[in-house]
Amino acid sequence: MASLVICLLFGQVVSAQTQNGSLQVEQGIKDYNAGNFPNAIKHWEEALNQYKNNPSDAAVVNENLARVYQQLGQNKEAIESLSAAIRDYGAVGNIQQVGRMQSELAQVYSNLGQPRKAIALLCGKLVDKSESSENQPSQEIKCTPESAQQIATKYNDKRGQVAALGILGEAYRLIGSYDQAIQYLDTAQQVSPESKFLVFNSLGNAYKSRGQLRELQADSANKAGIFSKENEFTKKSEEDYNRAYQYFQDSIKFARNEKQPLAEMRGLLNLIQLGSQTNQRKFINDREFNTTIKDALKVLEELPDSATKVYGAIDLAYLQRDAKGSSPFTYCPTGLVLSGDNEALNLLENSVLTSKKLQDNRLISFSNGALGHFWECSPDNEKALKNEKALKYTQAAIIAADSKLSAKDSLYLWEWQAGRILDEQKRNEEAIASYQRAFDTLEDIRQDILTAERDVQFDFRDVVRPLYRTLAQSRLDLLGVGAIADEGRAKELSKVVNTIDALKLAELQNYFGNDCILSGLNPKQVGELLEDNSVAFKNTGFLSSIILDGKTGILLQLPNQATKFKWIEDPNQQGEKIVSSDTLQKKIAEFRTGLVKREEINYDTTIASQLYDWIIRPFAEDIKPEKVKTLVFIQDGFLRSIPMAALYDSKLNKYLVETYAVATTPSLRLTTPKLRDRSTQKALILGLTKEATIDGKTFEQLFAVPDEVSAVESIFPNHTPLIDDNFLAESFQQTLDKTTYPIVHIASHAQFGIIPEDTFIVTGKNQKLTISQLENSLRNLNSKSDSVELLTLTACETAVGDDRATLGLAGVALQVGVKTAIASLWSVTDQSTSELVKTFYTNYRNTGMSIAEALQTAQIRMIHAKKLPPSEGVNIMYDHPAYWAPMVAIGNWL
Repeated sequence: MASLVICLLFGQVVSAQTQNGSLQVEQGIKDYNAGNFPNAIKHWEEALNQYKNNPSDAAVVNENLARVYQQLGQNKEAIESLSAAIRDYGAVGNIQQVGRMQSELAQVYSNLGQPRKAIALLCGKLVDKSESSENQPSQEIKCTPESAQQIATKYNDKRGQVAALGILGEAYRLIGSYDQAIQYLDTAQQVSPESKFLVFNSLGNAYKSRGQLRELQADSANKAGIFSKENEFTKKSEEDYNRAYQYFQDSIKFARNEKQPLAEMRGLLNLIQLGSQTNQRKFINDREFNTTIKDALKVLEELPDSATKVYGAIDLAYLQRDAKGSSPFTYCPTGLVLSGDNEALNLLENSVLTSKKLQDNRLISFSNGALGHFWECSPDNEKALKNEKALKYTQAAIIAADSKLSAKDSLYLWEWQAGRILDEQKRNEEAIASYQRAFDTLEDIRQDILTAERDVQFDFRDVVRPLYRTLAQSRLDLLGVGAIADEGRAKELSKVVNTIDALKLAELQNYFGNDCILSGLNPKQVGELLEDNSVAFKNTGFLSSIILDGKTGILLQLPNQATKFKWIEDPNQQGEKIVSSDTLQKKIAEFRTGLVKREEINYDTTIASQLYDWIIRPFAEDIKPEKVKTLVFIQDGFLRSIPMAALYDSKLNKYLVETYAVATTPSLRLTTPKLRDRSTQKALILGLTKEATIDGKTFEQLFAVPDEVSAVESIFPNHTPLIDDNFLAESFQQTLDKTTYPIVHIASHAQFGIIPEDTFIVTGKNQKLTISQLENSLRNLNSKSDSVELLTLTACETAVGDDRATLGLAGVALQVGVKTAIASLWSVTDQSTSELVKTFYTNYRNTGMSIAEALQTAQIRMIHAKKLPPSEGVNIMYDHPAYWAPMVAIGNWL
């Protein structure tokens, strides 16, 4: 949306200053205005050759080239031309124009999903979320002197200021700093009131995004049982949607007055989408909704051929009354508003024609892909014909997207679409090849899509996850046909493993909203890691789960052995043996509920035994205890929420942890298996004993924390304690600034919400240490966070009902660069946790045990509580898995 600012403020091509190459420049301008972009490039490149020693005119030509490359979606070339223009304008001392070019360059980076680069160019300083809030916004925008914003201010360049501030606001919106975004956009409209309509759209989007975030926060508060907070966030969300509605209305009104149809079209589309995506009919009633659609259709007809005209036609064609909020190309939309008299089809066919006239590969790709999707989703009356049309347009979209990679961010969509159509035509191997290309493209660009630290990102569940699962399932189904030789099966399974691993990494990255967790990512694939680390991985088995459509698979990997795969089956089931994913999920929920509630003193192992038979027993011959000592689980979806250590072998009358040390990791590629010297390690011990209230929720007093802290202090003589009022975010940071601690032990309540903002540790004085603060503190260490070996979190709580919450547990250590985390899958009594932790640390410190084995020994001691002499001081109730099972080792298990 912010591109409107650039296009309408100073987005026109300009003439050169001298006569030498002016003919080429003027001819290029004529071609550009006529829409003949390739010829314009040819003339301007010739002019550039004549201006080699004339930076003043070369700057103008590079500026023009940047504009035409942006029109063609050739961002790499646009960046090169803008960088050259900045250099040339700088050489002749035209600093005002340097600032403007920096703003244009920032816009390109923002469009590429790199808003942080945009902010660096526009302001030079990134304002952290913690520095600005809705209630206490920064009073002054402080940017570095060489930044675009400061240059425009210094030269009183109103257009430059509006552009810099407008794009700056949009960039902050993209990284989820909505309060900061609103502040910059408000400042932009004050600088130049006559340009208000240019930033109204961005302001509307900022308020809409913040409204969506608050909806998520209300949902998170509901799941955590904080209903007063839920009501507060719901009210604030409605207020934000109301403000968004008003800004979109104002944008439309001002654009009409200024006779700016492109801006008017964007405002109309935004208003329509606000009504359909948020279901906020209290702002937009049916009559107004329908009137706005008619207005948009009328404006669309009058628009000159442009990108806005193409995208506007696609948006209107796929408009739904109750949209899911994610890309309509990932599913077949129902309830299209324009469903009569082939309205939607006509709009899509016209968008294809317009994109061809503009010779813009990016537009050609999107318009053909959208038309192909329309035919893919059309009724099955003439299945063969509609699939033929769908594939024809989809392939045209792929060709256009692949041309100079001008629409790489859409290429995966169309390859995925082609795969679905080929699947429908029973062309299975071709479909898999298409899915694989979609996967490869998405893996290549996913980091750019996800590096924006947005709280409300594109819907990962509807976009990335289904593609990865579809590819994995297609390969596994092909293996089930039985026509592939053993060598081919091994290769296919290896590809499945890589797909599943990529899904786990993508989910983590999406949950935290940034690429920090990828800083320690091993570039090698899982199979290579198993070969390279066969000594470190000796006696270790890796069990990966993948939840697919209707069934769940388990893969077993052992060093230097072929991967084995099995669907989860119930041998006692009549007929079809495969356990449906729904049945498994219900059984998992039942298993977890039975543990968390711990209603019976004598634990009923029936469900634990059933799950053992489904998940572990099929691999019994491969993981015999004399060969395999440790099992590392790489879990998917709802399987993350349960402790595998508590599965029960009814034949041996043993829990799984009594036979194997158990650990978990999100991905082997994020794990650094290494046994280190623990004899001289220092420990930072953080503890809270008092009752605390955070965001209206009361966290009870932890009576056993003093004993737990005392025990940890005795095990680690070289320690620093921060307890109760001394345990604050500031004191934690200051302590870490002075020295580095390989062990960080936190005995306090920790909550992992369904969004990162609700993930925090309770500190003294009714305050909290957020996951972002924890990350920043550990990353700022002088010797880097690489030296933090172990982070232990006791008394954790996760939001019930959302498997994303457990990503907080899996990712917290990786997010802050810690090698291993010991944490709880749910809140347990602090006395039992204290007992478990003392034994764990004693084993960890004083023996040659691995981390997984140290935890295993501590858990077995509690399992045998009734057999221990009273002098051991272990409560006999602690043999119940509710007390020992939730503690899990995450990351490096050695």
